[in-house]
Amino acid sequence: MINTFLDWSSFKAKLQQHPELALQFQYATGKWVNANYHITEIKQAPITSVDCGGVMNTWTEIIVQLWEPAEAEEGRAMQVKKALSIIELVESKILLSPTGIVKIEFGNSEFDTRQMYPGEFKADGNNLIINLTPDATQCKAINRGGSCGTTAAGEECCAPAQPVKRKIELVNLAAGQNSCTPGSGCC
Repeated sequence: MINTFLDWSSFKAKLQQHPELALQFQYATGKWVNANYHITEIKQAPITSVDCGGVMNTWTEIIVQLWEPAEAEEGRAMQVKKALSIIELVESKILLSPTGIVKIEFGNSEFDTRQMYPGEFKADGNNLIINLTPDATQCKAINRGGSCGTTAAGEECCAPAQPVKRKIELVNLAAGQNSCTPGSGCC
């Protein structure tokens, strides 16, 4: 399963379309982050990795952390404009990559803390609902045309894709011209 990633600038633009709505997060079917949540921090994580095929990969993730206080608080979820003011405060302190991949980090007593992707944004009455989708592991070598496992040809797990060998035609560019030969003094 390969997720479609949402970058930071697109995430902010979607929020900016609905400043007056209450911001709600659904982390599983019928499971909602409590309306008394807080955005506790926004993290920027530059990632550098080497995959199983020996290829270095780099990208940046922007992680928005949500926290549910243990004590019950009455009221509705924060408005989108409040979330945008937190984003503005964070961006006044650090330059967030506009192309960074957005993840929402959340957990509670019934749901182990994890990072999820913002999926569908849905305006529903007074709410802007962001459906969160789980992250998944993947083999980057497969995505480049490599393998993950032994193939019929005997290629081992996560071998780099074999480069296509191009035939090169050698041409004697010096034919018919004065050329430099050993001992001639021209070199």
